[in-house]
Amino acid sequence: MTRKAFLLRMDPALWAEVEAWAQSELRSVNGQIEYVLKQAVQRRKGSSAAADAPTHAPGPGPGEQSEENT
Repeated sequence: MTRKAFLLRMDPALWAEVEAWAQSELRSVNGQIEYVLKQAVQRRKGSSAAADAPTHAPGPGPGEQSEENT
């Protein structure tokens, strides 16, 4: 598998957050960025919709009443 190399500029504070996150998951920063991007692409395509679906129905949002209270 060939990989595409590119330059990425980011805010130093964001870099520090991604670096700490990567270390906590035993990945390189490059590996963490690729992992997060792959997850985002899968969510956008809907291929992981079933895996990400909540196990229970969400409750009413702010300012809304449930059907039981109407």
